[in-house]
Amino acid sequence: MKLLVIGGGAREHALAWKLLDSSRRRLPATVFVAPGNAGTELEKDLKNVPITTIPELIEFARKESIAFTVVGPEAPLAEGIVDAFRFAGLKIFGPTQKAAQLETSKDFAKAFMGRHGIPTADYATFSSAAKAHRYIDKKGVPIVIKADGLAAGKGVVVAVTLEEAHAAVDKMLGGKSGKAGPKIVIEEFVEGEEISFIVMTDGRHVLPLASSQDHKRLKDGDEGPNTGGMGAYSPASSITPTLHGKIMREVIQRTISGMEKEGERYIGFLYAGLMITPDGGIKVLEFNCRMGDPEAEVILLRLKSNFITLIEHALSGNLDKIEAEWDRRAALAVVMAASGYPDSPRKGDAIEGLSALPATLPVERDYHVFHAGTARGGENGEEIVTAGGRILCVAALGDNFRMAQRRAYEIAEQIHFDGCQMRRDIGYRAINHRK
Repeated sequence: MKLLVIGGGAREHALAWKLLDSSRRRLPATVFVAPGNAGTELEKDLKNVPITTIPELIEFARKESIAFTVVGPEAPLAEGIVDAFRFAGLKIFGPTQKAAQLETSKDFAKAFMGRHGIPTADYATFSSAAKAHRYIDKKGVPIVIKADGLAAGKGVVVAVTLEEAHAAVDKMLGGKSGKAGPKIVIEEFVEGEEISFIVMTDGRHVLPLASSQDHKRLKDGDEGPNTGGMGAYSPASSITPTLHGKIMREVIQRTISGMEKEGERYIGFLYAGLMITPDGGIKVLEFNCRMGDPEAEVILLRLKSNFITLIEHALSGNLDKIEAEWDRRAALAVVMAASGYPDSPRKGDAIEGLSALPATLPVERDYHVFHAGTARGGENGEEIVTAGGRILCVAALGDNFRMAQRRAYEIAEQIHFDGCQMRRDIGYRAINHRK
């Protein structure tokens, strides 16, 4: 069996690693990662493929007789990779370009939620900076400004002063958020506890994954700028069985059935970023059309079921015929980020300490080091160097959150690169909740 994972971050490393582990319980498989990173290159039976364009990926999948492909990041989904693979007669797990608008357009997602009764914060959409400024002056602060399109996890500003809010409008409508213009969404600020709720779906049936919660702010105590995620843990201590059922009914099922009613079955991972308000209410902050990162690392570390089998059921439309089994232990992941992240991450710093850890860590171990922004470099091209914003994700299991936290930081402390940024309080909400 040959499988393909598209992407090159820690999420894709985790997806490929778990697929490879699952294959060892069935028939041996080769898992290709396109383009992958230095970490996927190190893992036995994971093979990097240095291609990124959709036509090249289709050609490769045909040539290698890939059984199915899993899409990791959002950019290929936005480009329509699922549509192209399906047209070519190839199996691929992920939503179509139209369905992926739940992530690629905040305005589309907000309007969709309104049409299908999915709870979310009040909002307004603007392409005119002048109108947006007047709206902010009328509403006041705190207020949230979001770039309409993809912005690599950095297109959201929670403004606590009018100056911050107006500056965010000027920046986003001035074309400084990558491909995120030319519209912005301004929404009410909602207080509460933020959680990640991720499922697999075949377009009609839904398989909830283990609950998780991430830390988006750069610094301890949830201070500093928003990032793509500085750490995560699973399970989310705040999700009770009652709340889980409410999320499934009011958010997930309405989203999947709404997509089908609008003529576009949603197949793939669906990530709902939720705010749980103090009165127990739910507000959808955002949708992502793939697994979260670093949520994927803690979820997959806990997954005991065969991941290949789960995806095969989803692609066959009978996800209701299977259940997922989870490790009862807690999982916690710590992100090690580059100097200058998130605004201007420095690249090329040598990463030390990785060689002291086993190059391949069996799934029986209670931790795994997933690579994100890493590459080969140095004078002889043999060193592993920083090559992005988030560099590594150290994930660990423990009998409780405190033990998982201690284990993750013990591993992370053995790794070093100049300017490393790493929060020291990942999991503090879960630990305090358990007291």
